[in-house]
Amino acid sequence: MQLDDRKIKILQAIIRNYLETGEPVGSRTISKYTDLNLSSATIRNEMADLEELGYIVQPHTSAGRIPSDKGYRLYVDRLMIDKEREVEEMKELLLEKEEKMENLLKQVAKTLAVNTNYATMISAPTLHHNKLKFIQLSRVDADQILAVIVVEGNVIKNNILSVSEELNDETLLKLNLLLNTNLNGLSIEEINLGMIAALKQQAGIHSQIVSDVIDAVAEAIKADDDLEIYTSGAKNIFKYPELADNQKASELITAFEEKQVLNELVQETLADEEKTGIQVYIGEEAKLQSMKDCSVVTATYELEEGMRGTIGIIGPKRMDYEKVVGTLKNLKQQLDDLYKK
Repeated sequence: MQLDDRKIKILQAIIRNYLETGEPVGSRTISKYTDLNLSSATIRNEMADLEELGYIVQPHTSAGRIPSDKGYRLYVDRLMIDKEREVEEMKELLLEKEEKMENLLKQVAKTLAVNTNYATMISAPTLHHNKLKFIQLSRVDADQILAVIVVEGNVIKNNILSVSEELNDETLLKLNLLLNTNLNGLSIEEINLGMIAALKQQAGIHSQIVSDVIDAVAEAIKADDDLEIYTSGAKNIFKYPELADNQKASELITAFEEKQVLNELVQETLADEEKTGIQVYIGEEAKLQSMKDCSVVTATYELEEGMRGTIGIIGPKRMDYEKVVGTLKNLKQQLDDLYKK
């Protein structure tokens, strides 16, 4: 007999409730637990069908029901299919968005350089103080499990973790529920030692897995130091005599080619949550030796779910500040609006 949606929802509610409480589940509990708006009598009839089909069992007379192995199997299979589909959809969407984003940012840097006659840069958006959205643990083989970690911005990190013994489906399911129930929506700063200790205690003999997963979560959540930065117009520097002598020009060209100095500039700009508007650094104010004879104007743009990047224009101290600031304000607004539609 094929289970209809109503029976599946009731079975899922029984299993979730039993995993949380460890107590047999009755029809009255399920009537409050689901969004089906069914009477207890109707739920009892459906539970009777589920019991007859072998998905739930009654441990003793007059008690509620608990899941059978068959019920767990259906629940786990559906859960894993749903989550795998969700992760795959995210990956496909991200690949498409990343390709479009890369092309867009390269074009932005080029257009800025042409319009201003200065050197320009723009960093790809990265997440700062981002939060965990979802954890999915699944078995690879007897000695390994895969931890798929999804953080804000739908950034997906895969980690292979070693285990001392093969984990069955019910154990993986309980670990998934334990971790997701307690950690979803938290930043790494909010996952404190007390919380970790409590989770490890609840995990019992599997406490090491919880510890390894939390380490993987911390790695996934932390800001990415390997920024992608797109540049254009570095040769515009030679148009300005005060920047065109061999040493100054060489330092600036090297900064644009190796990008380490630009990385420091972006990190400093994004580190200050309050600096979300236009920032103007004149000479040594930028604290970058290779740009001590320049002015640097930056703007922070923000996309969905807290993803932020930096746009920068580097030129002589006698740059046309009015034009540069106006151009950056307009571009920042366009990027903000583009991804908030």
